[in-house]
Amino acid sequence: MAKLRVTQVRSVIDRPREQRSTVRRLGLHRINDSVVKDDRPEIRGMIRSVAHLVRVEEVDE
Repeated sequence: MAKLRVTQVRSVIDRPREQRSTVRRLGLHRINDSVVKDDRPEIRGMIRSVAHLVRVEEVDE
C-alpha cells in the first residue's frame, strides 16, 4: 500500500476548530512535524480539508 508523508507547514492559530482538530487527528502538533500515513480515502479527505496548512509527499516504504 502506498504511503503519504504529511508535514505541517502553517500554524493552526486563528483557524476554525474543525481545521485545528483535523490537523491534530492527522497526528501533527507543530510546524515542521511530519507523519507517514497509509494512502486511504479517509486520510485523503482529511488532507484535502487542511491542504493550505500541510504539504503532502508520496513515499515508498
